[in-house]
Amino acid sequence: MRRARGLSQEELAHRADVSRGHMGKVENAKFAASLDLLERIAKALNVDPEVLFAKR
Repeated sequence: MRRARGLSQEELAHRADVSRGHMGKVENAKFAASLDLLERIAKALNVDPEVLFAKR
């Protein structure tokens, strides 16, 4: 979703107020995201949070 919107990992991390390293770990399923972080990521991607849980 991030790539489809033309965002770098660094830009998404900045918009979600988290470090790029942390964002990378969330994207690669190395770290579980809190509900707060999921809400911030959804806001940064301009989508409803439930979209992040949809099957791909």
